[in-house]
Amino acid sequence: MSSATTSTLKPGAGRLCSSTLDKLKAFTCFTSESNVGHRDTERDVKTLDNAQNKVCDQKPCDDTEQHLGDDRLLELEEENEEEEGRSWLTDSKKVLNLGFKSARKDAHDNESNLLPNPVAKSRRSKNVHATRVYTPLEQQVVQLKEQHKDALLAVECGYKYRFFGEDAEIAAKVLNIFCHLDHNFMTCSIPTHRLFVHVRRLVSHGHKVGVIKQTETTAIKASGTSRNTLFTRQLSGLYTKSTLVGEDVNPVCKLADVEEGSSGDAALDPPESFLLCVSETWDKLRKQLTVGLVAVQPSTGDVLFDCFPDGPSRSELESRVVKINPVEILVPSDASPETHRLVQSIADDRVRVEKRDCGQFEFASAMNTVTEFYCHSEEKGCRSLSSVASLESPVICCLGPLIQYLREFNLERVLRSESSFQRLSRASEGMRLNAATLRNLEILNNQTDGGAKGSLLWVLDHTRTHFGRRLLRRWVGQPLTDSESVSQRLDAVQEILESNSVTLNPVRSLLSHLPDLDRGIGSIYHRKSSTQEFYIICSSLARLSLELEALLPAIQSQVRSSLLTGLLLDTPNLLAPAQNFLKMLNEKAAKSGNKTELFSDLAAFPVLKERKEQIQDVIDEIHNHRQEIRLTLKVPTFDYTTVSGQEFLIEVKNSLSSSVPPEWVKVSSTKAVSRYHTPFLVERYRKLLQLREQLLLDCQSEWIHFLDQFGEHYHLMKRAISHLATLDCLFSLAEVAKQGDYCRPEVSKHRRQIVIRDGRHPAIDLLMGENNQYVPNVTELQGDGKRAMIITGPNMGGKSSYIRQVALICLMAQMGSYVPASQAQLGILDGIYVRMGASDNIFQRRSTFMEELSEASEIVSRATERSLVILDELGRGTSTHDGIAIAHATLEHFIRDVKALTLFVTHYPPLCELEHVYPEHVSNYHMAFLLNEPDIAADADEYSNTLPWIQVTPEFITFLYQLTEGAAGRSYGLNVARLADIPDPILHTAAGKARELESAVNARRYGSSRDVRAAPDGCTLVRSVLFFPSNFTC
Repeated sequence: MSSATTSTLKPGAGRLCSSTLDKLKAFTCFTSESNVGHRDTERDVKTLDNAQNKVCDQKPCDDTEQHLGDDRLLELEEENEEEEGRSWLTDSKKVLNLGFKSARKDAHDNESNLLPNPVAKSRRSKNVHATRVYTPLEQQVVQLKEQHKDALLAVECGYKYRFFGEDAEIAAKVLNIFCHLDHNFMTCSIPTHRLFVHVRRLVSHGHKVGVIKQTETTAIKASGTSRNTLFTRQLSGLYTKSTLVGEDVNPVCKLADVEEGSSGDAALDPPESFLLCVSETWDKLRKQLTVGLVAVQPSTGDVLFDCFPDGPSRSELESRVVKINPVEILVPSDASPETHRLVQSIADDRVRVEKRDCGQFEFASAMNTVTEFYCHSEEKGCRSLSSVASLESPVICCLGPLIQYLREFNLERVLRSESSFQRLSRASEGMRLNAATLRNLEILNNQTDGGAKGSLLWVLDHTRTHFGRRLLRRWVGQPLTDSESVSQRLDAVQEILESNSVTLNPVRSLLSHLPDLDRGIGSIYHRKSSTQEFYIICSSLARLSLELEALLPAIQSQVRSSLLTGLLLDTPNLLAPAQNFLKMLNEKAAKSGNKTELFSDLAAFPVLKERKEQIQDVIDEIHNHRQEIRLTLKVPTFDYTTVSGQEFLIEVKNSLSSSVPPEWVKVSSTKAVSRYHTPFLVERYRKLLQLREQLLLDCQSEWIHFLDQFGEHYHLMKRAISHLATLDCLFSLAEVAKQGDYCRPEVSKHRRQIVIRDGRHPAIDLLMGENNQYVPNVTELQGDGKRAMIITGPNMGGKSSYIRQVALICLMAQMGSYVPASQAQLGILDGIYVRMGASDNIFQRRSTFMEELSEASEIVSRATERSLVILDELGRGTSTHDGIAIAHATLEHFIRDVKALTLFVTHYPPLCELEHVYPEHVSNYHMAFLLNEPDIAADADEYSNTLPWIQVTPEFITFLYQLTEGAAGRSYGLNVARLADIPDPILHTAAGKARELESAVNARRYGSSRDVRAAPDGCTLVRSVLFFPSNFTC
């Protein structure tokens, strides 16, 4: 078909399309008759296509189409395959419903063409399939698609990768490339050298992508008996958001490629790329739900697991999901509605959710999978079957499906590592921070746009490595509860902060500009590393080993911190094997990806040595053949020439062509010369190409074996990188302490207290900068004394910022960081629980008040006397009386029963009475302010009418942001209304109404017989009621 002409489909013309490729059916095999007269059939098919469809496909305008040399030869050979193998498919056998779109797309009906049309489908079965012809390549694609229905397949065809059918349409839309009709299917293509970029972009949009590669080469195929058949192709890689591992998609060595051509969505990996698997087990006797989870990060080898009871709100599961921050979640198809709703509420464009067969999550099936997997494991450092079998059954129910899932990607080896398994939560090891606390305190992300800026992690993150940044995120998400471990980190930070020695500064410099070593050794362990990536990773490890080893004497004599000393002394020995592997490589070949010259000493690779000797023998024979050619051409100085990659050509001027023997084979010619091969050269050159192709295969085999040898040291390297990540985090915390006015906290496990002098909110303090100083405040809570603070004050007075700063300072201290205060004496907290803000949860069918009480209920059930409880405006989501009742009962429970350290923010004045009920344990505080009273006229006529109609100007508040003892009489909400630009008439009316209501309340308190207007000083009384109601509190 001509690419320069276009036409439209006739009405009723058949089109090959359906809704999805999941409806693929078996197709008919070739009949014996189809092998006869196929060239005539091809001409008939072209005529039939032109007559029925009149569709001309327009080739994409891509500079890759202007290929030369080998690329052109590969394309011609591929086209020849399609022409030679074209065959009829009959309608009498099973009809192939491909789900691929035809070329016709009306401008006004683009979207509707994506839906199946049963009528059109019926007509196509009768009119089209009887005459539709599929090329061998198309048939091969259909077979591959049948095996991988849920993936977009990128099929290698010579110099490019092609997508077919609906896959092509999806890829074209995401990648913004041209999609066109080619024979029977829509298709689009990408160049081979851009596969990395495009696969990552497709994956970032939530698709599973499979890469299909040719497993035969041209030379080897030509030497076999199947030279006229189709190239064999197989799935070489399958990728999702959590499984982007391998040289096809790994950015370690192709970062410049990404920066050059990506649009931002396919750039680098997210900080974490965990794959999370969740299972549920219902105990009928105890009537309790137990949730198991296993999270694995295949790129780094980290494996987290946990097992815990959970309630209908799935709050425990939610808190762990927020901490893990997965990019992909596996759940059983029969998961409970509550879990489904939670997953749906968490899932967005960033998270891919896949429902798996519920049979895989049954304990018997999962245990069989786990037993088979770990019984056949003989690697060093692998987890034993007995240790796995000791895990809780819900964890086993996750591990089995996870093994089966990762097998699809050839990444299941990561689950064998003993050192990689870590329990996510241990009461003795980490502070409890539920999802609401992480969200309300903005620990990992801010609540404005979900980004990092403004969060605690943003304040603390001064790391220089990818693996250090990931570790710091875990530190922030789970602070320590062991005072000795906290002290060790603080000692290390203090030494880094105070040390000006030549020992620690070079260590910090070494961490700069390192590649992602954790992901790099993971790629090597999975045998998916390229030579470029391996060289970068291995050379970085070797350099670190040598330079740290040179610092050992200074470290032993100058570094006092036991934590720093242990990390620095242990790391060089763990990294030492990298130097041996680096010596075995040819640097130039490794950087260029040339595996045939990769190994510097072939004595260790006898197979490669023998193959290269065979190649050299053939080359010597070809060179010796030159003497015979010189005699034939009578040219003593003759030598071979190479043109467009074609070697050993005999170039003869056309004027001397008469001297060329007739048995010579003409390869190419120009106006001036012709180029030939002798029969001997044809045979020897074919043999040479075969040996070279075989050498490539041998090199690939030896390369995999070489990666396996390095993989034997994976666990040592992993441990060393963990040490480097810890060092990076400690240096980062020391950088935070240098910001000024930070102090080392005194942390004790024996005292229940929070004593903070001049404390500041770390994020707000940093955002405000030096020009706008944050107002510091004092906090004093004692477990055996004043353990609860009731905080009141005007809206926007700084109450929420204050309670957040107290929680964040405690959290920073227990993760081993200096804190923004002049002094801090803190007891070890086992958890921080925060209930603040007002929002509903539509996905889980909860109203604002239900969400509020659900969070409060979780805190009531989880908090202990060693917890910090923060409740902000509890009870505001319902009526005043109900809200006061709930808030009063809850606060009294924490004061009297739980005895937790408590910060309670409220706008309900009656709650302040608890200070009189529990004077030893409760104190009232408010955020200070200046009140500017409105000017009320002294004219008595102004008050001659009843009070509700007096025009009153709302008061104006100046915030001082200073915590002050005593309760505030009012919240001054009208001041916020003014700041929000509510119109003045509404403000005046609201102020009058507020005065009316307050007058009525005071009238009831002092008796209905009291006439406010008859007071000796009416104006003064009005001011007292409006602006100082606390004076009239009973």
